[in-house]
Amino acid sequence: MQFMCLIYNAEDNGPQPGTEEFGPYMQGYMDFTEEVREAGKLLGGEALQSVSTATTVSVRGGKTEVVDGPFAETKEQLGGFYILDCKDLDEALAYAAKIPDAAYGRVEVRPVMIFD
Repeated sequence: MQFMCLIYNAEDNGPQPGTEEFGPYMQGYMDFTEEVREAGKLLGGEALQSVSTATTVSVRGGKTEVVDGPFAETKEQLGGFYILDCKDLDEALAYAAKIPDAAYGRVEVRPVMIFD
């Protein structure tokens, strides 16, 4: 089964670039990515640019509306994702708990709907 791990955190929460803690924090991401790659679980994943670069598009009544910023006005924002191929939800949750931002924000785990 495929699962998407959506990584949410406030941009100013957790280790920040230029701090002593940032190097080990990023190393945690490199280590996790290597672990799921070597285990044959990694199907994809990327970090996202700052929420300040987001643009939201909606269409209502045939009219397209474009708004600067993210869809949700919340402190925690989507910062990246992994798509993992796991045997079940329990395995996906175990991997999600190893994502470094699970210690600072949240990781939402959702099954991917596969259309054949």
